[in-house]
Amino acid sequence: MSADIEDPNAPIHEPRLWRDNGWTARVVKNNDDEGWAVEMYRAGQVEPALIGPWTMGRDKKNPKPLDTNAFNTLVKTAHEVVRRHEQAQHALLHKEVVLMLESGRVTVTLDVVPDEDDPHAWLAATDAEGGEIGRVRVAPSFKLNSTSAAAWVEGGCGKPR
Repeated sequence: MSADIEDPNAPIHEPRLWRDNGWTARVVKNNDDEGWAVEMYRAGQVEPALIGPWTMGRDKKNPKPLDTNAFNTLVKTAHEVVRRHEQAQHALLHKEVVLMLESGRVTVTLDVVPDEDDPHAWLAATDAEGGEIGRVRVAPSFKLNSTSAAAWVEGGCGKPR
């Protein structure tokens, strides 16, 4: 690599810009007031995972410089925000109902595929050993609950009404 071409993953430890371990913290002027804010970006992402207020320095005019401890705390916080967002997204797109039928335990899942051009969902049923009983494509608005799941399984796992 040429010396004049910067490695985009190389660590940076500057007072207002800190990049390390797949994260970048950038201290910026807060447009909402006279203070400062910090933006946390995960490597490869264009939108910040976290934006929060940043502490003023001793002169009460400029921001406090970033340091190792502050950066590590910001990374931990941003990582938790991303994790909670991923969990919430999974909960929106994945539903599960467990039925106890005469034939045994059956798990029915609904997995929404949020495709812009062709949104749909997959309704699937598996037995207690994990074997697939049935699988069918349904509308992403399909309401999965114990009643609809039982009706679908007892009806032979065909296209639900």
